[in-house]
Amino acid sequence: MNPTRRRLIQMLPGLAALPMMAAEGTKLNVTAAAKYVSSRKGQALFIKQHGKVIHESYFNGAKAGEARRIYSGTKGFWGLAAMAAVEDGRLALDEKVSETLPSWNEGKKKDITIEQLLDFTGGLERCLRLHQDGLTNRNQMALEQPLVGTPGKSFIYGPSQLQVFHEVLKKKLKGRFLSETPTHYLERRVLKPMGLGPQRYLPDANGNPLLAAGFLMTPAQWARMGDLLLAKGKPVLKSASRDALLEGSAANPAYSFGFWNNRAAAKSGAREVDIEDLLEVDWHRQNWSNVCIAKDVPEDLIACIGSGYQRLYAIPSLDLVIVRQGLNARFSDGAFLRTLLG
Repeated sequence: MNPTRRRLIQMLPGLAALPMMAAEGTKLNVTAAAKYVSSRKGQALFIKQHGKVIHESYFNGAKAGEARRIYSGTKGFWGLAAMAAVEDGRLALDEKVSETLPSWNEGKKKDITIEQLLDFTGGLERCLRLHQDGLTNRNQMALEQPLVGTPGKSFIYGPSQLQVFHEVLKKKLKGRFLSETPTHYLERRVLKPMGLGPQRYLPDANGNPLLAAGFLMTPAQWARMGDLLLAKGKPVLKSASRDALLEGSAANPAYSFGFWNNRAAAKSGAREVDIEDLLEVDWHRQNWSNVCIAKDVPEDLIACIGSGYQRLYAIPSLDLVIVRQGLNARFSDGAFLRTLLG
């Protein structure tokens, strides 16, 4: 397990906040930010600060109350479920997957850990076919994917490793007297405490949901994820679990468990990149060193990133939550955030 993540999990719930760049006194330029979103095929801009909605606007034919696809924003909810299962004693992040799934007992897959699946560092072929409808058993398809990278050293963003995690969680939740499906566990342990109901799971013929995408949410609903991040994991996780969730990995320090961080923004040589564009590059040609979401923006920024520039941003130092929904366009996280933050 990542040593820092292990330390965070073991610490008490009263864990102090990690160091972050001070950003007091920032005045929000909401009008300019809304104009930027509208001009780039945006459909919704939703902003909360200090727990109150300070701006909500809709563009390009969109209306209030409409639920839209958040695509890979779905991943973060399953990341919360994973950490909840750790808190509940259902699994340990440094457990080998092969301890639960005997089919991985042979060969190079036998030492892959649950944590590596959730950080996308297990080395599996990403297998984009898992996104398709009408599959018989997407979990089995994921389990059969070849190892194309070195576990722990290769960041490969795609659905296969999350589907393997689903199979692990499914078996972990089977009890002698009481069993629960991963979907029911997600609803009980994560969604209900957040004030959210059942979601669109896109199940296969065996009932396995797609963990990498699928959820539909209004801006106000998705913003509850931002509220949780600002509240150090409440009402779902202890603060130590929330911090461990965001730790990142050696292969990609900017990503873990469905969440992107901006910590590299404070470093010399920080590289602001378009995350979606970089993910389109073959995984072995991607360079995640010193990658940040946006320069000249607080380094404690956390983001959930969905295809087509679906965005949830949480900035704890500003007590700020932002949701952008819309169509694919020439949208820039850095340009948008700098416009909003002045």
